Amino acid sequence: MKDVLEYKDYLAVVHFSSEDEVFFGKIQGINDLVTFEGSSVSELKKSFKEAVEDYIQSCKQIGKAPEKTYKGSFNVRVSSLLHRQAAYTASQKNITLNDFIKEAISYAIKHKDDLSKAS
Repeated sequence: MKDVLEYKDYLAVVHFSSEDEVFFGKIQGINDLVTFEGSSVSELKKSFKEAVEDYIQSCKQIGKAPEKTYKGSFNVRVSSLLHRQAAYTASQKNITLNDFIKEAISYAIKHKDDLSKAS
């Protein structure tokens, strides 16, 4: 995966600002906004690790779970054609559209390396 850093099960998406000549990122999958930056790749990685450690420590001090809570439901917007094709395919498999979407997401996660090559 490109433009992503991982540390202690935390993930961050990173970018580069040519105007400011700095790399910057944001920790994903948490309920808070935690950002970090660095003027080099090594500085960016160090800053990310420090941000994760600081965030974990801050959550511990206030008795808060650091991970984001996911409900297990979300809305997805697709074209009407894709919606129809998914509904027909689910019907052909004799499963609900919801179960079909769960299978599709599960398949995509298991084959995530193939997906990133396609984009």
